[in-house]
Order: sequence, then C-alpha cells, then structure tokens
Amino acid sequence: MNKQAVSTIALLTLTATAVMSCASASADSLPVAGNAPDGLQVATFAGGCFWCMEQPIEEVDGVVDVVSGYTGGVTENPTYGQVVSGSTGHFEAVQVTFDPDTISYETLLGIYWRQIDPTDAGGQFADRGDQYRTAIFYHDETQKKLAEKSRRELERSGRFDKPIATEILPARAFYVAEEYHQDYYAKYPLGYGSYKTGSGRELFLKENWPDIAK
Repeated sequence: MNKQAVSTIALLTLTATAVMSCASASADSLPVAGNAPDGLQVATFAGGCFWCMEQPIEEVDGVVDVVSGYTGGVTENPTYGQVVSGSTGHFEAVQVTFDPDTISYETLLGIYWRQIDPTDAGGQFADRGDQYRTAIFYHDETQKKLAEKSRRELERSGRFDKPIATEILPARAFYVAEEYHQDYYAKYPLGYGSYKTGSGRELFLKENWPDIAK
C-alpha cells in the first residue's frame, strides 16, 4: 500500500466539497531564515513522507509546533499533486518550531535520523522519487555545522553498511501543505498506521534502531 492510496482512502471520508477545496488550495509561505517568536528557533527536515515525520517530533518536550510542507524546489505555492508528480523540485518536509532552552537542535537531529533510512538516495521506503529524498535544511551556520557533525558521527558509527545519502542544504522558501496533511497521524490514525506499516518504514526502524525505535 503506497502513500497516495492511503491518502485517497482517507480523503473519501471527507465531503466532496472539502476534498475539492483541499485539492485546489494554495499553500502559504512560512519563514525561511529561522524566524520564530522571541526565544524560539526553527528547524527543517525532509524525511520522505511528512505524515511520518510529524508524530515522533511533535511528541517531544520543547517542540512548539511541527508543520508539513514543501521546500527546496522552484515552484511557488505548489500543490500536493504538483509535488508528488516530481516536477517541482520540492521535498516533502516538516518545519519545526522549538524552544532551545528545553530541547537542543542536536537532540532534534538525533530524533530525525531515527525516523529515516539515511542510505536511500531515491526516496524513502515505498515512496520513490526526488520529492521523498532525505535532507536537513539548515537555517544558520551553527545548524549547518551541527548537522554535518551528526552525519559524520552516523557514518562512523557503523550502524549502516551503505554510505549516508542524506543531504545538508541551506533552507529555502517553505510552503505549508494542504490542511488535510497537517497532523495526519492524529486525524486518521488507522490510515496512518496502515501506511507506516505497509510502506516498510515501521519494520525498518525496528530492525535498525531496536533499542529506541517507537
């Protein structure tokens, strides 16, 4: 079962009007340069399906908000349909607003790595294509250095036999995904659970992070 099939099933539970509205809605732009309310910071991660990236990060103390969206491409205000077609250059990603006094960026990086297959350069699990590649988008030089350090540490750990393929890229315009994608795991727990299992993500995480996989 792939992500688009699960999405279709979930959408059929909405009214026809709501479905048409979601399909045609334009995304709104979020800050690029780490702009956040005083005392808070922003981090941006691409980990394949953004449904599966929200829950494990949103549950952590110190995380204020996690938003699903699109970034890294050339198309302004893209729709989900455009992004999954692979024509926009965008990644599916999440933008995280967090309190650095409660949770560090390094801790967020650790959570991020434990949600993905960092050796896959062609997508994530059942989702194939550049839009599902993994990447860390840094918002300043400190984030860049910490991201590079964490990737080196993972490479040297020997946890994976293949090279780490996750890119580290400068943050670009981030476009908020359609409303039905936000907090998908909470809105459609059965569909989300079926997708996470059927895509192969859940088994991969259990096999590769048996000590801490959730």
